[in-house]
Amino acid sequence: MLITVFRSRLNSETLEEYQSMATQLSKLVAEIPGYISHKGFVANDGERVTIVEFSSEEGMRAWAKHPLHVEAKKKGRSSLFTEYHVQVCKVLRDSAGSGHQRN
Repeated sequence: MLITVFRSRLNSETLEEYQSMATQLSKLVAEIPGYISHKGFVANDGERVTIVEFSSEEGMRAWAKHPLHVEAKKKGRSSLFTEYHVQVCKVLRDSAGSGHQRN
């Protein structure tokens, strides 16, 4: 599994444009083979973090090259974000639980 961690700060003047684009991209990414999930968070200081999971590098590359995603990335760099940072990571270990312990 591969995970992209996308950290950013929005230009406050572009919030509506960003939200519209994010909604459209959220629908598109779900159609890419290998896509697992994505979720976004906003910290108290305004930093945004989006975590995207793919089961394969092929899927992640297909998403990176999707024409509307390429256009969105250009727009993000040119006007939507005041700063951003992208990390692509391979999962080395993955475990989960329900949070309930048995006695």
